[in-house]
Amino acid sequence: MAQQGQDWSVAGWNKAKSGGRIGNESKEAALNRARRAGNVVTEVKVNGLANKSAHVPTANMRKLDEDTENFKHDTVDRSLSQALMKARMDKGMTQKALATAINEKPQVIGEYESGKAIPNGQIIVKIERALGCRLPRGPKKKR
Repeated sequence: MAQQGQDWSVAGWNKAKSGGRIGNESKEAALNRARRAGNVVTEVKVNGLANKSAHVPTANMRKLDEDTENFKHDTVDRSLSQALMKARMDKGMTQKALATAINEKPQVIGEYESGKAIPNGQIIVKIERALGCRLPRGPKKKR
């Protein structure tokens, strides 16, 4: 019987660093050495923009940073909160029922009705769909 699939040679590990580095040379130093020798063509950053949105400030944050006088967010207009209450009562829904219909917390509906919420277009559109009516938007802000 032949033992062709068996390899009885000694296998070991080498403690030398791979990647063409010499001794304690940093990655940057190794790249500079390779550039001088003409061995490096390009360097590609893998997954460099994978989670860019988590670190990019939004337009509202920039506006708040630039604004030196007013340190408050805009809240929903009084007409919107009153129209929301009226439409919800006409439909015979509680705040909790409306919140479950739009997949939000009941506190969100309470904030919109009390006028303390920061307006979010997506939430307002969800509320309009659930109630079957159009809610008034606040006046356009001057820049």
